[in-house]
Amino acid sequence: MLQKLRTSTFFIAGILLGLSMAIGHSVYALKDDKQSIPFEDLQAFTDVFSRIKSDYVEAVDDKKLLEDAIRGMLSGLDPHSSFLDTEEFSDLRIGTTGQFGGLGIEVGMENGFIKVISPIDDTPASRAGIQAKDLIIRLDETPVKGLTLTEAVKLMRGKPNTDIKLTIVREGETKPLIINITREIIRVKSVKKRMLEEGYGYVRITNFQSRTATDLLKSISALQEESKLDGLVLDLRNNPGGVLNGAVGVSDAFLDEGLIVYTEGRINDSSLKYTATPGDILNGASLVILVNGGSASASEIVAGAMQDHKRAIIMGFKTFGKGSVQTIQELRNGSAVKLTTARYFTPNGRSIQAEGIVPDIKLRNLKVSDRKKAPKAISEKDLSGHLSNPENGVEKKGSESTSKDGTKEDSSQNLSETDYQLFEALNLLKGITIANKIQHKG
Repeated sequence: MLQKLRTSTFFIAGILLGLSMAIGHSVYALKDDKQSIPFEDLQAFTDVFSRIKSDYVEAVDDKKLLEDAIRGMLSGLDPHSSFLDTEEFSDLRIGTTGQFGGLGIEVGMENGFIKVISPIDDTPASRAGIQAKDLIIRLDETPVKGLTLTEAVKLMRGKPNTDIKLTIVREGETKPLIINITREIIRVKSVKKRMLEEGYGYVRITNFQSRTATDLLKSISALQEESKLDGLVLDLRNNPGGVLNGAVGVSDAFLDEGLIVYTEGRINDSSLKYTATPGDILNGASLVILVNGGSASASEIVAGAMQDHKRAIIMGFKTFGKGSVQTIQELRNGSAVKLTTARYFTPNGRSIQAEGIVPDIKLRNLKVSDRKKAPKAISEKDLSGHLSNPENGVEKKGSESTSKDGTKEDSSQNLSETDYQLFEALNLLKGITIANKIQHKG
């Protein structure tokens, strides 16, 4: 199964911003007269530049003036396009290694504020209760309005064990929230696994890195060594995305054939198709994929491909809706331009941009009350004078174990309290397994 994976150096993992990116040194040639340089408009630009240099009340650095002009051009495009100076570009490349100092949140811009796409699992942000779709309006005492995304990210990063105060606007709250967070070194492990019950596995992907598909296959193989899998839950909740090839590899793991995703842009290099190769790591076993509003970009590629091919049941809540691809183009002076160059589409031709993936089964993550606080249910053995069981003392195969206080220990019931969506995904897999067995007997 590992031979299914194909590598490409075209894309690198954009861990910090949850984007699919490419790094290149080329500058695209102008293809026709429609793309010719507007010299008259550029003359107006040079006139303004000269006027600022000669007449502005204070001296202005040429490099800063030109970089600010470039930032202005890109900020008028879309929230994911931006200019990276040499320091920001270097920071970005450090961030894509999967380890960096900061808070552990994937962010974007919305109406001049920082919008949380998703907190990363097991990071200061997730432990502090930061949620997808939170709007950050102030960093310490600095208003976010007027900052670029890269400037805001730079403020959120810092030395480990230093504190930062976030002022957040959250839907449903009547006033802004103040959340204090201590920065840490963020080490991102993209794949986690465990057995839910015998025959039913669970794999969580926190983000898509270049090794995610390989790690997924190894994780599933390890689960299969523990028990024959009748079903698997793939958890993409609060997964903000990452490298495109990671999403393609994960989708390919469950598909035998067919289109996974395709991209379309104005340049040839941005119009690509990715198809599945033979082999299904689950050998046709049932698959449920959990998503929510924090599932974005590469997560939506996987969910969309599985949904279009009817390979999995998508459960949860509508996804974020980021259906664009960004490339990083390095410039001559060591700075770079991050530019949206393509849209991606699911196998059936759906664009997810600003729409998201609508689950097959819509289910919010409800809070189930603690059973330990509930009144103890009365059973036959609690009745005075009840008949004894002739097999009393003989433990039957498959019986549930009991704790010291006599309550039954049922992992699936505990799951209903800690993660209701996962609890229902497990029940769905069990139902599918029973239905398949009945169908085969019939």
